Amino acid sequence: MSSLYPLKFKTIFKDKIWGGQKIKTYLNKDFGTLPNCGETWEISGVKSDVSVVANGALEGQSLADLLEQYKDELVGKKVYDHFGNIFPLLIKFIDANEDLSIQVHPDDELGKKRHNSFGKTEMWYVIEADPGSTLIAGFNKALNQQEYLDKFNSGHLTDILNKEDVKAGDVFFLPAGRVHTIGKGLLIAEIQQTSDITYRIYDFDRLDDKGNKRELHVEEALAAIDYKHYPEYKTTYHPEENKTIKLVSCPYFTTNIMDFTESTEKDYSGLDSFVIYVCVEGEFVVKSKGSDYPVTMGDCILLPKSIDKVQLETTSGFKILESYIE
Repeated sequence: MSSLYPLKFKTIFKDKIWGGQKIKTYLNKDFGTLPNCGETWEISGVKSDVSVVANGALEGQSLADLLEQYKDELVGKKVYDHFGNIFPLLIKFIDANEDLSIQVHPDDELGKKRHNSFGKTEMWYVIEADPGSTLIAGFNKALNQQEYLDKFNSGHLTDILNKEDVKAGDVFFLPAGRVHTIGKGLLIAEIQQTSDITYRIYDFDRLDDKGNKRELHVEEALAAIDYKHYPEYKTTYHPEENKTIKLVSCPYFTTNIMDFTESTEKDYSGLDSFVIYVCVEGEFVVKSKGSDYPVTMGDCILLPKSIDKVQLETTSGFKILESYIE
């Protein structure tokens, strides 16, 4: 078996009714003949869309193949014991040229019961935001299911949703059950559980290219929704150059931001997990065991658990999201 090394994967492009051109114009990813690109899946273990290695001796092998071969060498013992041959995180870029549907995702319990799937807790990092961009996360007051339904049935759902003004660098943590939508004009990096289950609540009466409204999941959503009100929906953090700053920590993933103007070394020997870098600005080179792995904005790279130490070398600086499972 080949030794593991920092892995890049072939991007999976998804055209969406609400997608735009920023994947190409901002992230420099060519989505070919697609009319638009709403999402890219950068690292995925979802069965219908499993990522394929794009670099080095393992090029052409799928992430599922690697898990079967390398097991805890790839993801860490604790992660492999828990998830087996399913890679636990899905990494995406999302370009909202129009508002996405108002939606909610089930938690693990409901996901297993209904779909034999994990739930979907996720986080967003805003890479770029058009002036005046907004998004929806949660409710603007406490509700019960009947109050929610009354608003929904009377056509006033948006009256009870919490709308946030958004700028580049903002972070939102969205536990399963939180009603949400990404607003028009936002380019986002998303880190989430491996799940593709979405309950669409309202889609602004949009028609697809065949003149049909998209399917809604109003009934399914009722048991999934968290009706509580929370004082804050935007994640507060204090950016600091040349330090690793924690953004989100939950049972499904920990994500930090690294905004570095200089080269640095990372030691992961105490961590029983793979590590993923999502580059949202700048460029750097991952140096590992005598080899170089260049990373630029829009790239994602997976460091297997078997790699304990890496150097990140840069001349111009970089900003990355660093994710793993604790």
